[in-house]
Amino acid sequence: MSTLHKPTVVKLGGSLAESRRIAAILRIVGAARRSCVIVPGGGSFADAVRAAYKKHRLSQAVAHRMAMLAMHQTGMMLAGMHARLVPVETLADMRRALADSRIPVWLPLKLSARDTQITANWRTTSDGLAARLAERLGGASVVLVKSCRVDRSAAPTRLVRAGVVDPVFAEIVARACLPWRVLGAGDEAELARLLAAPHRSGRRSPARRAIARHR
Repeated sequence: MSTLHKPTVVKLGGSLAESRRIAAILRIVGAARRSCVIVPGGGSFADAVRAAYKKHRLSQAVAHRMAMLAMHQTGMMLAGMHARLVPVETLADMRRALADSRIPVWLPLKLSARDTQITANWRTTSDGLAARLAERLGGASVVLVKSCRVDRSAAPTRLVRAGVVDPVFAEIVARACLPWRVLGAGDEAELARLLAAPHRSGRRSPARRAIARHR
């Protein structure tokens, strides 16, 4: 995949997918003019995996695979919420979707099952998997969209200490020299800018407010 055609990898956090913000985020992503690939978080599906892991004393390797399947469920949900999104499993499927001006939603288990560059334990979440996908796409940009407030000036290591991103994300963006951003609540306009998508802040300019008053 040439440099000019590398898609931006956009990870949508699982808790974000279950919040009121998701509709606005999907409108921005769905209007993207730049190619992008969505990596879904696990959300409440992953919470169920964590509960099963503790209750049944599963190995971390088993729980890791189950957590990736939780991402599949979130991914299917997101694809069902916007007509331009389509679930994919392989890089070839991803390229076909992008060629059709669709937005692929990556279901990670097939590509990640034998990937020795990621750890099969709780250190690797959808954050790290998004960075790994960007690495596999030849050094694509990766954007994590979180449900919490985020200090956009913070380094990855600081975000790891704050519990905002997983340690694998920080390791991969460092080793692969990936362009990256972590966006949080209130950063929708920045996401739209990164994807070159139209965005309405919900606030009208003074001129528009004046026009509205005289209608």
